[in-house]
Amino acid sequence: MFNLEKFIAESVTFRSTSMFEPDIQSNAETLTYEIKGKKVCVIGGAGSIGSSFIKAVLRFEPKSVVVVDLNENGLAELVRDVRSTEGLYVPDEFRCYTLNFADPIFTRIFREEKGFDIVANFSAHKHVRSEKDRYSVQALIENNDIKAKKLMDLLCEFPPKHFFCVSTDKAANPVNIMGASKRIMEDLVMAYNKHFKVTTARFANVAFSNGSLPDGWIHRIQKRQPLAAPSDVKRYFVSPEESGQICMLACILGRPGEVFFPKLSEDQMLTFSAICDDFVVANGFQKDSCASDAEAKHKAAEMKFSETKKYPTVYFKSDTTGEKAYEEFYVPGEKIDMQRFKALGVVEQTTRHPMSEVNGFFDKLEGIFAKEDFTKAQVVEAIKTFIPNFEHEEKGKNLDQKM
Repeated sequence: MFNLEKFIAESVTFRSTSMFEPDIQSNAETLTYEIKGKKVCVIGGAGSIGSSFIKAVLRFEPKSVVVVDLNENGLAELVRDVRSTEGLYVPDEFRCYTLNFADPIFTRIFREEKGFDIVANFSAHKHVRSEKDRYSVQALIENNDIKAKKLMDLLCEFPPKHFFCVSTDKAANPVNIMGASKRIMEDLVMAYNKHFKVTTARFANVAFSNGSLPDGWIHRIQKRQPLAAPSDVKRYFVSPEESGQICMLACILGRPGEVFFPKLSEDQMLTFSAICDDFVVANGFQKDSCASDAEAKHKAAEMKFSETKKYPTVYFKSDTTGEKAYEEFYVPGEKIDMQRFKALGVVEQTTRHPMSEVNGFFDKLEGIFAKEDFTKAQVVEAIKTFIPNFEHEEKGKNLDQKM
């Protein structure tokens, strides 16, 4: 039987234990002091990273946890998961709400609670496929930036001691609108450090996270559909457990304005096709390389009720908008500390836009979106005025056109 956790450890991260466990252990006293008996609010908590953050925090016995997410099914599974995990502390006040954090209902909950000690926001459009046309781009920016600003304004009423908002490695020298939106988000939230402490983290792909390509392979196997993967795109990977831990460490141990990232070297980057090769074998098959989607689908249809051990796969060169051949966690000019933690690097200082410029940029975006005939290109040009090194190339193809 396929064991996902074992596969990630042996074929993706090549780590049997979390790379962040030593930093957690050496800072356990501080983490306990800052979390135990405290009120925690997690926005976007049903997703892969948000749910892993919750599990990391529960180890330190918070007084209450309020989770907000639009994914009702995900919240149901989150509750089942944490309550079914041996030795995991779950406070009496563990409440989940299916709603958008920009809804008036969330405002009422926040004010009734008179705020929280720890607030972490994981709500985001995080896939490059989220920018195929002008409507998807508007939805992406509305969620990652405009609604995020409304949340920050609300938090000013009852400032948390720790606020964390997840970023992405794609925010460093962005080439896609999703990454650029997260770079904008960084400037936005960091402008609120005068009101409460704000930290964030840029990190790698989370192995088999919800909606990711590797996660899709599990569904393809179950449905006996072909496996597809790019052969030329390299990515860093962390395990789901590690993704939550890096966010907890950044949230609690970070200083105002800092950006955390995992200490991973370039030789640890993997191609999706290499992982897929091992995935096929781990599921008891031999790879059957196909030259086209049509050939792979035909072979998959023929194998559905057969006992064949050959599994159709199709690998391709990336040709869609927004894909970057490699990833990076920081850029020249940012002040980096690689000594404070064993497995974490910290961007201590970087260039940020002042709040006045952030507000001006948001006004420009709102003006563009207000026009009935606005275009994706206009949004891209506006972003380039805010992020001069934004190198976006429109290729006319997007990931919704891929298997």
